[in-house]
Amino acid sequence: MQRRFKDYLILSFKGMAMGAADVVPGVSGGTIAFISGIYEELISSLNNINFSLFKTLKQNGLKSAWNQLNGNFLSALLIGIGISVLSLAKGLSWLLENHPILLWSFFFGLVLASIIFIGKQINKWSLAVILGGLIGAVVAYYITTIPSLGTSNSSTWFLFLSGALAICAMILPGISGAFILVLLGAYQPVLDALNNKDLKTILVVGLGAIVGLLSFSKLLKWLFNNYRNVTLAVLTGFILGSLNKIWPWKKVLSFRTNSKGEEVPFLEQSISPFSFEGDNQLILAIILIIIGFATIFILEKLGSKKQ
Repeated sequence: MQRRFKDYLILSFKGMAMGAADVVPGVSGGTIAFISGIYEELISSLNNINFSLFKTLKQNGLKSAWNQLNGNFLSALLIGIGISVLSLAKGLSWLLENHPILLWSFFFGLVLASIIFIGKQINKWSLAVILGGLIGAVVAYYITTIPSLGTSNSSTWFLFLSGALAICAMILPGISGAFILVLLGAYQPVLDALNNKDLKTILVVGLGAIVGLLSFSKLLKWLFNNYRNVTLAVLTGFILGSLNKIWPWKKVLSFRTNSKGEEVPFLEQSISPFSFEGDNQLILAIILIIIGFATIFILEKLGSKKQ
């Protein structure tokens, strides 16, 4: 695919959106990749990282290996993700702490519209497709309701497995990698390792993430090649089921202690805005849901049809 500088700039903006989503617990960067039209290319590009890439590098040189990797695409995307995580993390964390209803409202509208967008790509409906969508929705909803394992585990194999599962969730639309870490009880050890610059723990989790990413991308590519409609239906169901996690109005059932020693909401239950204790900010929330909903169609016009 021939791309101009403007196309790579748009890719970086999409990467920034993915990075911003991954910063917010409960929102998956994979969802953003899907709704912005780059998901399948991302999976294919990740799938190109294999032993044949090193063979191409040895026999034909760096340029051929770079083209086989789709290096320009991945680089533009990673630059955007990096910029977003470094520049927006504090801002989004502040919004999540001080204006959670408004932030979740925007993401709710964004994800709600993505269900329509992805569902439209299913070109042939069948019983298997419908069942796939229902199963995806039920599984995702269940994941958003189960409690954490509670106790933290810092063993090497556990952290390696946690990294692999979290990165799989991160590229899977609808499920947040950070949320999976919380469920496994690995969120606190990973966060502490990052804050304390514990290179050994970071390396173990990172290796797990690399193994999980490369393995899962192969499975996803195979599924798209052989069962495209069913796969799209399952992913649509996953996003539908995840709406419970990002519903703006919550009742806190339990708290956890973060890395700063502060008590923050952990287990929450979705409730009606009219049952919300305090200012439900309903009008502003509805406006932001509409803005988030409209954002999907703006992203679509920014080049997703070029696939």
